[in-house]
Amino acid sequence: MSVEIADIDGLPEGVAEHFREQGIEELYPPQGEAVEAGISEGESVVASVPTASGKTLIAELAMLTSVARGGKALYIVPLRALASEKKAEFEEFEQYGVDVGVSTGNYDSDGDWLASKDIVVATSEKVDSLVRNGAQWVDDLTCVVADEVHLVDDSHRGPTLEVTLAKLRKLNDQLQTVALSATVGNADEIADWLDATLVDSTWRPIDLQKGVLYGQALHLDDGSKKQISRGNEKATAALVEDTLTDEGSSLVFVNSRRNAEAAAKRLADVTRDYLDPEERDRLREIAAEIRDASDTQTSDDLADAVAKGAAFHHAGLASDHRSLVEDAFRERLVKVISATPTLAAGVNTPSRRVIVRDWRRYDGDVGGMAPLDVLEVHQMFGRAGRPGLDPYGEAVLIANSHDELDELFDRYVWADPEPVRSKLAAEPALRTHILATVASGFADSEDELVSFLERTLYATQTDETGRLETVTDNVLEYLERNEFLEREADGGLRATGLGHRVSQLYVDPMSAAEIIHGLRAADDRPTALGLYHLVARTPDMYELYLRSGDREEYTELAYEREPEFLGSMPSEFDDNAFEDWLSALKTARLLEDWASELDEDDITERYGVGPGDIRGKVETAEWLLNAAERLAGELDLEFGAAIREARKRVEYGVRDELLDLAGVRNVGRKRARRLYEVGIESRADLREADKSVVLGALRGRRKTAESILENVGRKDPDLEGVEADGDATAEATTATGSDDGGQQSLGDFE
Repeated sequence: MSVEIADIDGLPEGVAEHFREQGIEELYPPQGEAVEAGISEGESVVASVPTASGKTLIAELAMLTSVARGGKALYIVPLRALASEKKAEFEEFEQYGVDVGVSTGNYDSDGDWLASKDIVVATSEKVDSLVRNGAQWVDDLTCVVADEVHLVDDSHRGPTLEVTLAKLRKLNDQLQTVALSATVGNADEIADWLDATLVDSTWRPIDLQKGVLYGQALHLDDGSKKQISRGNEKATAALVEDTLTDEGSSLVFVNSRRNAEAAAKRLADVTRDYLDPEERDRLREIAAEIRDASDTQTSDDLADAVAKGAAFHHAGLASDHRSLVEDAFRERLVKVISATPTLAAGVNTPSRRVIVRDWRRYDGDVGGMAPLDVLEVHQMFGRAGRPGLDPYGEAVLIANSHDELDELFDRYVWADPEPVRSKLAAEPALRTHILATVASGFADSEDELVSFLERTLYATQTDETGRLETVTDNVLEYLERNEFLEREADGGLRATGLGHRVSQLYVDPMSAAEIIHGLRAADDRPTALGLYHLVARTPDMYELYLRSGDREEYTELAYEREPEFLGSMPSEFDDNAFEDWLSALKTARLLEDWASELDEDDITERYGVGPGDIRGKVETAEWLLNAAERLAGELDLEFGAAIREARKRVEYGVRDELLDLAGVRNVGRKRARRLYEVGIESRADLREADKSVVLGALRGRRKTAESILENVGRKDPDLEGVEADGDATAEATTATGSDDGGQQSLGDFE
């Protein structure tokens, strides 16, 4: 039975007409099933449907009807990039009186400003932190949507999503819960856990053909074959060129960053012959923007590929890079992206053909290459076919032998995705969530804690009797030992003042314990390196690996800088502990190099990382140092100023003499150094400085200079008629080199 948008009661006035203007008259079958299940009447629904089958509209119908009834809706996303994308989509409804807000960072705030919003978009971590920090408006929620709910299976982020949903449902037992998922093997279990009706569908708006290329024959799942002209080309290049001859785009999934970059370089030689003059001009402009975003080899390599119509995409890219690539691909300017699997679970980047070149990747747990999960490969497949643009989508694996051809059909093409399994019962996950559950008042006794945990997916899935209680007891012992919790004889639980602070700061209690232990061990004012090393050895910092040859170099450095460490260095004979210490030292030295104004390109080369990795390390260090500063205050330790300075230096990427200048909006690390070298050493100097000197230091960039003068509070920022001082330009160039691209403060990556 077909359902039309006009049949849905309860939408805000004008919204139904808005959908019709977008061409949405009749709902897709899965959307119709969700309406029949009561999605627009406050009923809970789990929609397990393929990518591009209209999951977002299901969420919009739930949220908009809930808001029209006087309620408030929350949309939970797994990634920050998705939060921005969804906010932009939902803002279309602001013209109908629906206020939309987005919140992703700053985990120790209560987000009170969101109270006035009708729809809030946030990551699960942010929602968890809002609950911990007592955001009152959370109690007013009437509808929560969990996007990509199958990610409860992810050992890193899954437990937070799982516990957050359990908390929200405990706060309001009438809460409408809508969970959106890829097709998984046990969607019925997720629906049972959330007391929701299941909409389970394999329907797609355009046909998805799946197959395996072997030799020159593309074997498809309907039994047909296509001939792919190979010539001297490798399989991937031949498939991309075949797609281009039909004016289609391709996504190529590979198993490592290096392979993604190498594939893009090769494929650019294919795509460049399929660009018209207008596309070449636009791509040159985008390539220039990419170079401006970061002065690294990675940035140059990406710009070179994009200028020819190809790109790579992986977690080592700066966020600016990723956005530029994704937008150019959606505009059909970039014809192919080679990507690591992270793109499959991320933003909306559909293409005509998806090519899964690598179906194995390195797995540290098995010490070698291991096959990808079926669910992950199906997520990649789901990117094939753009509704309204492509007549069909095609997902292709590549086989190197006849046996592999059969294996790939059995393993991925015909196979059902694995069931989703909770990862909550691991101690690292429970450490954080048990402390937060007690500190935020969800449980004040061991019985209540176990009762709350029984509301989780883990409890509904496990057949290991007593495992949850055993792990919970181990975690409670750890939290008590570190003075975060007190356990009463009658089973009562109470978070200490320190425990409350740790929970609000949103750090792993083990990270907090490491920081506290290190700060208490300090005799004198800690150095920046000592503090960077302290936060680098916490479980919340993803350490850099030691490469071959690194152990000797960092062992020598460890003894040289030993007096700066906060805490005792382990013995060289304690292999694992010593290696972890050195990995943290390598991470700390990267942060020290950044805060000492070393060029970003030199850092990427020295440590074998991408600009996005630097961004990630810096952001994590800034967050953990903020926590360290707050914990020092809680414990009356005298190191707040030293920690604050180390945090600011890593935030701006500067030595201490530039901290005042670098904090001015639009200045950043390189411009601050140029201004300093011509005698402008502080904000006060900048407000009073000769305009020609300021303009000279900033390379004659008039608009930039005017905005900086305005931001620092200069009364007359206008530079009309002012000429740049040549001596200042020369001195500034000597200080930082000739390239003005990329100021490299954190704001440049946003």
